[in-house]
Amino acid sequence: MEKKMKFKEVNIKNRRATFDYAIGDTFTAGLVLTGTEIKSIRQGKASLVDTFCYVNNGEVWVKNMYIAEYFYGTYNNHTERRDRKLLLNRKEIEKLGRDGKDAGFSIIPLRLFINERGYAKLVIGVARGKKEYDKRQSLRERDDKLAMARAMMK
Repeated sequence: MEKKMKFKEVNIKNRRATFDYAIGDTFTAGLVLTGTEIKSIRQGKASLVDTFCYVNNGEVWVKNMYIAEYFYGTYNNHTERRDRKLLLNRKEIEKLGRDGKDAGFSIIPLRLFINERGYAKLVIGVARGKKEYDKRQSLRERDDKLAMARAMMK
């Protein structure tokens, strides 16, 4: 008889990312976390607002990612906005390092989730900042899609 562990579906998105940036390549990375951090993520108490990634000495780090302190944690509880290391293979790190150095490009976290094995994963993307007119165009396209969907419903 096999035991199946049931995890609450955790899917934390960075909603501003697709509005503020044009996303290029995406990668799925593991996170190096402490025990109280993964417990808070499983409760859904994390945020990707104002978060970015950088490459330093052949390692990728995520900066300013908010993970709330675990309620039942003791003196071993974690700090909320510490830098956390991402787990990628060497080729992916080299590609991110090359793309991140180009002017106008950033490495942005897009989504935080827990996979079927119970590990926290972070989807990151190489992104170029949008200009103001690009954002207006994105809003217009979204409004047009909504109008077409409403017309199809009638």
